[in-house]
Amino acid sequence: MNNSVYLKKYVENHPDNKMAWYLLGKEYEAAGQEGKANYCYNQASGVYEAFEASKVPADLWKEYQTKLLQESRRKEKQSRLARRIGVLLILLMLIWIPLSYAPGQTSDGSDTVIADTTGKKEIQSDSGASSGKTKPTFTAREYSGNNGMKYAADLLGGNRSDEQSQTVVMGMKRSGNWLLWSKNLPVVYGIQQDSDSGETTIQSYDPIACDCTPPDPSKLQKEGEKWAVRQESLAVLSSAIRHYKEKNGKWPSSLKELTKPFPGNWLAGTDTIMKDNFIPLLSQLQKNQPDNETEVSAHDGNTTTAKPSLQEAEPYFTLPLEVLVDKTTHRLAVVSGSVILRSYKVGLGGEDTPEGKYVISDKVVNPNGHSDGEFGSRGMQLSDTNYAIHGTNEPDSVGKDQSLGCIRMLKEDVEELFDLLPKGTKVTIGKGIVPSLEVVPKSRFTLGNRQSQTNPDRTYHWLN
Repeated sequence: MNNSVYLKKYVENHPDNKMAWYLLGKEYEAAGQEGKANYCYNQASGVYEAFEASKVPADLWKEYQTKLLQESRRKEKQSRLARRIGVLLILLMLIWIPLSYAPGQTSDGSDTVIADTTGKKEIQSDSGASSGKTKPTFTAREYSGNNGMKYAADLLGGNRSDEQSQTVVMGMKRSGNWLLWSKNLPVVYGIQQDSDSGETTIQSYDPIACDCTPPDPSKLQKEGEKWAVRQESLAVLSSAIRHYKEKNGKWPSSLKELTKPFPGNWLAGTDTIMKDNFIPLLSQLQKNQPDNETEVSAHDGNTTTAKPSLQEAEPYFTLPLEVLVDKTTHRLAVVSGSVILRSYKVGLGGEDTPEGKYVISDKVVNPNGHSDGEFGSRGMQLSDTNYAIHGTNEPDSVGKDQSLGCIRMLKEDVEELFDLLPKGTKVTIGKGIVPSLEVVPKSRFTLGNRQSQTNPDRTYHWLN
């Protein structure tokens, strides 16, 4: 009954919080104090009826009880605590039970949280900005139907100063320890907060999870796909800037320093997103340095009037891109933290493919002098070794152990990988580190404005 002490104290301070009454009743019921439990259930009224009727798994309300107790023990400010608990309650009820209140109406509790299923509170797309609408902030979170909104509370509050803040969440699927990225992630829910009224509107776009008819998300979906494409470019650029700094001990002062001819081709090319965001992204990376070193003056190489254009909560990928090669599943994955951006089938050499950690030391176009040689049209050498990630003129060997140790890829895959991975990218080869699944977009990542990236001074003799 230790928890009941905290819950009792909480309901004394927040008598309108029906969820707290319900949880306290559960504690009393477990202790055999049916009289006290029934009193608490009466105070919980509609929450008790809804939760009992919906057969919510015990571990779910236990999770929320734990969160409530943690908040109570830390003795946070009452207003912030009550608001967070109320939001968590509404999020849970949005998914696991039918709505207890009419759309657009607030609950009887002390918090103003609206669960809108009519479309009247539809989150506005970016195209509405010209009419004075606040541009929504896009992000991506794990989402799998009934438990899809359990991370939504992390998005509340924030540091935005807008009178109205709008967040649109794209849903990622999970595979084991990994979240799966896509440029076509579905819009799953939106959160709109009004700082003046204190009102928070949560709109689900998943008709099955919310048991409702949500607004048409097609406009938001298009904006979300643009956002996803943008995040990939920012991830590549951010990784290149970091690796340049690691190698040279200084920051690149312009985008041109990352796009020199071989061997200075940290990037395989550029795009408009990289050109527009080099300066603000560099500035952000410098500010995040733990040693607070002096920042260098940066320019874009073309104009001195470029203005910062990073959007709210960008870049989404805060960790550098890395490569994982799994000798068991014959998969090569491009990851950032716990997110898989790509997963390709590759050909390996069995025991001849060495396990360990490497970096991409050379990035070469046509390593054999032509695109149809044994190494294909692209090659990326692994540190100071005779091993590389490269194309092949034996496409049937991909997915098998037929090389002398190198990593073979299909032409489309290796050419996309070449553009995705800056020089200096970390590569780990092992077993059981990548799930056996394919993560490859229909529309490939491709950079333009390409510089010369052949190496006329060397003939490569990788262990093909």
